[in-house]
Amino acid sequence: MAGHSKFKNIMYRKGAQDAKRSKLFAKLAKEITVAAKLGLPEPDKNPRLRAAISAAKAQSMPKDNIERAISRSQAGDSEDYEEIRYEGYAPGGIALIVDALTDNRNRTAADVRSTFSKSGGNLGETGSVNFMFDRVGLITYPAAVAGNDRVFEAALEAGAEDVESDDETHEIYCEFSNLHQVTSALEEQLGEAESAKPVWRPKERQIVDEENARKLMSLIEALEDNDDVQEIFGNFDIPDDVMERLNE
Repeated sequence: MAGHSKFKNIMYRKGAQDAKRSKLFAKLAKEITVAAKLGLPEPDKNPRLRAAISAAKAQSMPKDNIERAISRSQAGDSEDYEEIRYEGYAPGGIALIVDALTDNRNRTAADVRSTFSKSGGNLGETGSVNFMFDRVGLITYPAAVAGNDRVFEAALEAGAEDVESDDETHEIYCEFSNLHQVTSALEEQLGEAESAKPVWRPKERQIVDEENARKLMSLIEALEDNDDVQEIFGNFDIPDDVMERLNE
């Protein structure tokens, strides 16, 4: 889930973390397998695979799981996954982009459409909301890696375009086409990134009231529960006090 709130790095319902851990690992493994299959199985020669492994490590995915996912990509009977993007609106007019990896396009489309509908949203056509977003690269570091000024200077030297820092993370944005180069330059100064991946960044954010925030989170949770859904991006901004009430 990618939106905005002070608690953006915390699962909406903390108690569900353990139950979702195996599902999360399965999704991370799928991305690693696809990245290794579409490119080279060596991370240093495959930026997408390197980013996928970084994301897996950031979630404490065991090394054996990562290695198995790479090995699976080289097996002759490995599954063929198709990358699909869905666009739609959540309750309150919030724009959502849903990235999926699937071995059955019809099944996934039907499931995603049904989820939007049941949650009071609407699944749109391709291009119905992506004009509200920019496709960019996002490199993330924990706040403890360095002070805000140091990270900003390193990002500037590496060729990044923007930096957003808070008490938990440093989020460094760059042009999508420069993600690998900027990540490599940053790692020379700050060490290995927590994650480095392409994302959909909203051009403007829409503040969500509590009623629509509950509906939005319900929709996002239902989408995240779908095995084919990899990532969800939205143009929402949930105020801190609203997010705190949602977590009660």
